Amino acid sequence: MSFQVTLQPSGLAFPADADETILEAALAAGLLLPYSCRDGACGVCKSKVIAGELDLGRFGEATLTDADRAAGMALLCCAHPRSDLLLEVRQVGRAGDIPVKKLPCRVQKLSRPADDVIVLELKLPASEKFQFVAGQYIDFLLADGKRRSFSIANAPEVGDHLELHIRLVPGGQFTTHVFEKLKEKDILRFEGPLGSFRLCESSPKPVILLAGGTGFAPIKSIVEHAIATGLTRSMTLYWGSRDLAGLYQIDLARGWEQRLPGFRCVPVLSDSPAGDGWSGRTGLAHAALMADLPDLSGHEVYACGSPAMIDAARADLTGHCKLPADAFFADAFSFSNDAKAA
Repeated sequence: MSFQVTLQPSGLAFPADADETILEAALAAGLLLPYSCRDGACGVCKSKVIAGELDLGRFGEATLTDADRAAGMALLCCAHPRSDLLLEVRQVGRAGDIPVKKLPCRVQKLSRPADDVIVLELKLPASEKFQFVAGQYIDFLLADGKRRSFSIANAPEVGDHLELHIRLVPGGQFTTHVFEKLKEKDILRFEGPLGSFRLCESSPKPVILLAGGTGFAPIKSIVEHAIATGLTRSMTLYWGSRDLAGLYQIDLARGWEQRLPGFRCVPVLSDSPAGDGWSGRTGLAHAALMADLPDLSGHEVYACGSPAMIDAARADLTGHCKLPADAFFADAFSFSNDAKAA
């Protein structure tokens, strides 16, 4: 059985069958809703149900809390329609002409800028053109049928390889394999590009980039794309980490100040040991942003990091700094059985 799903305030509508998720139906209809993990773990697709009935599906209790459900919220990557629906989804785009592909790739280089971070460069097939938008990610396709998702860190203008930033997850099967067994010339398979996280290039508003840990990867793709295309909008990066080692490409990020007019890098450490000799900003990255810019009503914020970081930044920036809800864009790096970075 098929139902009609209508989105507010855009008024856009699309059909959705009872056996598909709302996100799947939207993508099939050429509409790009906010999403990342597609597994109910990150919360990026969380939206309010204004009218209608649905099955919430399989979701993470920490991502869709009792309070969320009481407020009528649902995760569109998990929920199935049971009637016509009216949903509040403020960030809606049109899916472009970039195809999602399943491709092999060859490990070209592994480097370790920090003890728990590997920068992985993948050589793409010469016979296949792979396109993506800065901010998107790929899924590695594993032999057991599971997937592991990682954001693309290079700009789309570099078309012959992909760069990924992989943090070691204690006990994580795939990341342990990358750190202990993966070697140059190994073959992997992936699907992509995926995800809705991207810079709204038609907007003139100043851009705030907020990264936690390896959430720096999609931010790097966006900034290097901005450099390649000559973007003139003001950009400020707040990159947060526990310690200095976590800012594993800080020299590169600071170097963007010379390459991109209007760009500024603000590193922030939350738990820097005395031995680091750190004299810069301390605390939470989004708290540093709030101290610098208490009025964000004329800005856009693009945040990448853990779900907890994303939730805190969204609540504080929209609640205390006048940031419009539809000017906060996010990509949450979640840990789940079949999705992000495990």
